[in-house]
Amino acid sequence: MTIAIHTEGLTKHYGDVEALMNLDLDIHSGEVFGFLGPNGAGKTTTIRTILDEIRPTAGKASILGMDTHLQSVEIRDHIGYVPGDLAMYPNLTGKDTLTYFANLRGGVDWDYVEQLRERLGADLDKRVGDLSSGNRQKVGLIQAFMNKPEVLIMDEPSAGLDPLVQREFQKMMREVAADGRTVFLSSHTLSEVQRVADRVGIIRQGRLIAVEGVADLRSKAIRTVNLYFDGPVDGNVFKPLPGVRDVKVDNHHVMLSFDGQMETLLKVVTERFHVLDITTQEADLEEIFLTYYEEVSA
Repeated sequence: MTIAIHTEGLTKHYGDVEALMNLDLDIHSGEVFGFLGPNGAGKTTTIRTILDEIRPTAGKASILGMDTHLQSVEIRDHIGYVPGDLAMYPNLTGKDTLTYFANLRGGVDWDYVEQLRERLGADLDKRVGDLSSGNRQKVGLIQAFMNKPEVLIMDEPSAGLDPLVQREFQKMMREVAADGRTVFLSSHTLSEVQRVADRVGIIRQGRLIAVEGVADLRSKAIRTVNLYFDGPVDGNVFKPLPGVRDVKVDNHHVMLSFDGQMETLLKVVTERFHVLDITTQEADLEEIFLTYYEEVSA
């Protein structure tokens, strides 16, 4: 596979604060790569260092085989970028803003820009300063996509977007990957990442602790499982099952936490009982982190 983004020992210190430590990472062309971590984990520092907005304390990075420091200007012709702290000139309209960026890039296909505007429902006639945060974000997304970059790098890009626009934006990311181009998506929201990403990297306190496929990550999650039976059941039957914890029984209803393969749990349960209904609630990102960190430290 072609490597779109490569980092080697990438490190950034702010005085005594180790914001990023020894990041070794390869992101392939044609994939959506989710970069997951809670706020303060080092996601934005990683992006800014890769883009040469800040200089690393140690290590190096490349985009499309080009050194991100020595060839930073040339790299700008091949990437689209949405920063986490998106800021634009408040007195320019959305159209003026896009024209400004288009001129910097040497021109764009305005028919394609119009398609992006329609898909995101963006208002380009108002001054940016008069737009809501979500509508400003739409302008930022259009400027990142409009030159059809080979690599898209986005830091919390869904901030402020309503659910319908988020869904369209997710389709746009998958289309980029299907076209053989690359998306680097930094987020703390697992639900967004798991819908679009092929692989994810998990960063914690400035250190990359795992790179996994989305399906593998979800299998590590603790789920809350509710089981409804046609009669009373003994909760002690469930406690020895692998991955089961925190079993609670209320007559015909059993609620438990489970961090294994659902297929295994369902097989055991349906062989022993008559199940009327099953509901599951996936863990949020923080719970998955806790589960994963327990495995790492064990």
